[in-house]
This record gives sequence, C-alpha cells and structure tokens, in this order.
Amino acid sequence: MELRERIRDVVDFPHEGIVFKDITPLIADPVAFRTAIDRLAEAISGEDVDRIVGIEARGFIFGSALACVMGKGFSIVRKPGKLPWRTDREEYSLEYGKSVLEIHEDAVQAGERVVIVDDLLATGGTAGAASRLVERRGGVVTSLAFVVELAFLGGREQLEGRRVHSLVEY
Repeated sequence: MELRERIRDVVDFPHEGIVFKDITPLIADPVAFRTAIDRLAEAISGEDVDRIVGIEARGFIFGSALACVMGKGFSIVRKPGKLPWRTDREEYSLEYGKSVLEIHEDAVQAGERVVIVDDLLATGGTAGAASRLVERRGGVVTSLAFVVELAFLGGREQLEGRRVHSLVEY
C-alpha cells in the first residue's frame, strides 16, 4: 500500500501559497489507516516504550491507535485551556508568532519512555515543545513518529538530535 496515494494536496489552505497535506483520505481508507499504524509500530518496534503521547489534534488519531495496537498507555498534549486538570505548559515560536501547548501534570511519570506522535512534521516547533513538556514531567523521549514529513522545512534538524521516524516524506 502506497500511503502517499491517500494523501491529498489542498492548494491555498489554510492560507494562500500553502499546499496542505490532507490525511483525511488516508484515515477514511481502512486498509491505508491500518497500514500507517502498522508501519509506525514497526518503526518504533526496537525501542523500549512505556507510553505514546499524541499532539492535538491529528496526533490523537494516530497516537491512540498506535498505543492500542502496542498495548501502551496514551497521553495527550493540547492547546491551552482544553485540559480539565492541572497542567504544565510550554510556549514556543511559530513562523509568525508564538503558541502554547499543555499537558496534564500526571500524564507522564518520571522515567517513562515515550514516543511522541503527530500526523505531520513541518518546522519542528510543535514537536519540540511537546518533547520539552514530556521531559519536564520526567519522561524520556525515545523518538518522535510522524505520518508525513515536510523535509524541505527542516523540522528534523530543529528536534535537537532526537530520533525521528516518518512514513511519507515530501
């Protein structure tokens, strides 16, 4: 199964000049979705992992399925004000401004080995912020896993030498 065939380009979304990589056709196709989850599991199979952490929102789709298949706990990183309990937060830079991510204080236990999952790696800002949150909570980020990587944006290099897995590269 060629996953790239199930990823649709949407021109000028969300802004003019952007070509958005839409993974909704991939998750709508049960064979493609299962293939993506199986390939993510295979990519991290050699790692000693306790927990999967998914980044809002599409990271929840892939991360929760991956955690289920692997029999691991699943925790979430969200935008501010979306988590109901005590949180830790990380502000990070975007191309044109700043943003914030939050995680529950008890989402990761000290010493837990964590794989962070999202649908797409672009500049690395969001994934880097999620990594810092996990590490501040005492977790050890073993790697980060993505369905799509926009390699031309250099996100992998921004992740401070962390191990990165991606299934489809543009």
